[in-house]
Amino acid sequence: MDGLSRLNDRPAAEGRAELLRCCGSLRWAEALLAHRPFTDAASVYSAADSLWWTLEPADWREAFAHHPQIGDLDSLRTRFASTLEWASGEQKGALDAPEELLIALAEANQAYEERFGYIFIVCATGKSAEEMLALLLQRLAHAPQDEIRIAASEQAKITRLRLEKLLNS
Repeated sequence: MDGLSRLNDRPAAEGRAELLRCCGSLRWAEALLAHRPFTDAASVYSAADSLWWTLEPADWREAFAHHPQIGDLDSLRTRFASTLEWASGEQKGALDAPEELLIALAEANQAYEERFGYIFIVCATGKSAEEMLALLLQRLAHAPQDEIRIAASEQAKITRLRLEKLLNS
């Protein structure tokens, strides 16, 4: 059975759990489940994206809370075990970073969370630890109302990549 059939045919609780691996917003997962059955992957991606942008910032922050901080390898292994394989691949650029770079990331992550009230979200796939740190430092200067939309856009990219993995598994 292919990923699309599994998504369409699973009982709601199982489908919800799979979708929450892609995006940690319960309202988003519930809304996407309500759109089943999907005819093809493109219809999943389209519904997922359009539903994402109907949510409130609180829903976005809920999704953000389901990610480990960039470079926080201990959290990646423990608290986020259900997405370990995906998240570790996405954060591959931080996995081999030197200790001093991981410390700089941790410090910048803390400053970001203190400023905005949620962790730094970036679609890390293909980015080095240096690139992620530069983006984090750049985004610290944004106004909160701008940054939440940028973070939501990054979450939408992550969700799309994870949906692709789900449907291709």
